[in-house]
Amino acid sequence: MNIPHSDLPRIVIIGGGFAGVNLAKSLANKDVQVVLIDKHNYHTFQPLLYQVSSSGLEPDSIAYPLRKIIKRHKNSFFRLAEVQQIHNDKNEIQTSIGNLSYDYLVIATGTKTNFFGNSAIEANSMPMKNVPQALNIRSLILQNLEKAAIANTKDERNAFLNFVIVGGGPTGVELAGAIAELKNHILPRDYRDLNSEDMQIHLLEGANRVLPPMSEHASKKSETFLKSLGVNVHTNTFVKDYDGKIVTTNSSLVLHSETLIWAAGVTGAPINGLNASALIERANRYKVNRFNQVEGYERIFALGDIASMATEHYPNGHPQVAQPAIQQGKLLGKNLLNLIRNKPLKSFVYNDKGSMATIGRNKAVVDLKHFKFGGFFAWFVWMFIHLMSLVGFRNRVIVFFNWTYNYINFDKAARLIIRPFKK
Repeated sequence: MNIPHSDLPRIVIIGGGFAGVNLAKSLANKDVQVVLIDKHNYHTFQPLLYQVSSSGLEPDSIAYPLRKIIKRHKNSFFRLAEVQQIHNDKNEIQTSIGNLSYDYLVIATGTKTNFFGNSAIEANSMPMKNVPQALNIRSLILQNLEKAAIANTKDERNAFLNFVIVGGGPTGVELAGAIAELKNHILPRDYRDLNSEDMQIHLLEGANRVLPPMSEHASKKSETFLKSLGVNVHTNTFVKDYDGKIVTTNSSLVLHSETLIWAAGVTGAPINGLNASALIERANRYKVNRFNQVEGYERIFALGDIASMATEHYPNGHPQVAQPAIQQGKLLGKNLLNLIRNKPLKSFVYNDKGSMATIGRNKAVVDLKHFKFGGFFAWFVWMFIHLMSLVGFRNRVIVFFNWTYNYINFDKAARLIIRPFKK
């Protein structure tokens, strides 16, 4: 791997998401050697992936080079690799570019799409967990609009114009709203040979309401907003099968669609090598204590979505969203330094700053601890917080410019099929 030898303790961080990046930042220019490893050379701001999928933003506006994040951190290194195995007996990891020893290992690999064992859905649907997948969805949506314009029959045209989104959580709700705006504002102008009323967006949710993790107030508001945009909301609806053309559900609902986007759940992305007892099998998350140490291991830690820290308020672990990952990453940096200096460690206490989701132009919902609201003000709050959370000044400027342009012109400027998608 060509990492310089050092007398400083070596901390290896696997994963450049919110948890890994914030840990690396908290260890900047301290008396430790930091090695950050990721299979991509950039950090992805995942809350805005849906805007890349729906042509609202270009991918480089929500991605930021990992090397640029640590470029002013002395004794910090980045390696582009995939970690294949942990050899705890040798304090070593095995990667696609070689082996590396560690003094402390931090696993921050996040999650991957959960298809719940349905191989047909996995083979034929579109997941959206990273930038390449978001670009695939963007290409497929635009390609299907082009195919609809030259379809020979009404049934064929309708199949290309039917968009099915499975999962009514924040990702599904936000994507449904964004595609609905594409239908309402772009289709009538760019595709004048198509009837925009023929384009149907179906949002399927297995629970009895959309946004199950949020309050009932947020759920009701969101469903009202979605329906006002023309989205067909189906609750208590599970997808049983999808062969690439026909969606079958647990009810009488059968949909003919060339596009099914799967946003129905995630599962952890663990690494081979640790004892099975350290992993919660149903969730694929590592059991960690209040200091984020993996159960049974003194020098191995897990952060963010891959970690399950059972507490009084979160018996099944913290929500798999950005804030727990960010807060755990910052605290673990301090705790690792305390561990090295033989000082006491501080227990993690999650500060829940609330949750939010946007449905479209002037439409969003926000749940705070003592206050819940929706509409234009919630949409403004959502935009401001997401804008300020982006890594890098350039990205904030680009996103702000795009949002302003889209708002004024009712447009989505990134409608480009750069890399055609083939099923």
